[in-house]
Amino acid sequence: MSVIIIMLIGSLLVAGGFLFAFLWCVKDGQYDDAYSPAHRILFDDINTTTKK
Repeated sequence: MSVIIIMLIGSLLVAGGFLFAFLWCVKDGQYDDAYSPAHRILFDDINTTTKK
């Protein structure tokens, strides 16, 4: 029975660590992406040089 309690506490600590890391990444803007890679192919590249 004591092994189940130890495993439960360990799993809660690991889950809490992942939740903390996720919330930290969201706060820092890790998941902010205006144009995802799947949609970038639909837009033309802006050519900054002029052809002569």
